[in-house]
Amino acid sequence: MDSLSPLQPIPSLPAPEPEMSWRSLNRFRQDQRREAFYLTCLRYGQHLWLQRLPARAILCLDRAWGAELQGHEAVLRKWPLPYLALLQLLKAAPADAFLGNPRVHFQHYADRLGAPRIEQRKWRSWACWALTRAALPDLPGDPKHQVEEPTLETIARMLDLHGHPGETQLWQSTLAQT
Repeated sequence: MDSLSPLQPIPSLPAPEPEMSWRSLNRFRQDQRREAFYLTCLRYGQHLWLQRLPARAILCLDRAWGAELQGHEAVLRKWPLPYLALLQLLKAAPADAFLGNPRVHFQHYADRLGAPRIEQRKWRSWACWALTRAALPDLPGDPKHQVEEPTLETIARMLDLHGHPGETQLWQSTLAQT
């Protein structure tokens, strides 16, 4: 794909709103990061993707995973946690667009998180790390970052413990598509 070719939207992300920018997310205070924030993260991720900014789109997905949701919200029925969106993005990222190294990103993110919901966000990051490793197996890890990499079984067990109801199955079904 050359740099002039338009990207197709990520099918598992909603369409962006017109005129989106960093302000679209910045308007949400920490105590407002619930359903509307989650949906805005997904929409802005799609916007960034369509602007040929896959690395920045991944950062929006990170923010979506960090939204204060319990798992029963209506927005999750229409737009589940974006494991599939991440996989679709990784597989479709054009060679001439900056993707960075999402394997290293998720490895570092999992090991360096702060509040809120550290354990939930940590294991979601490890789940994304595993998806990235499966989708893009040639991406190297960070040999200077001394961290114990979890097994798929450990990730599943910890998502069962800290994630939403059904989240482990959502992640595993996405992993099976790699």
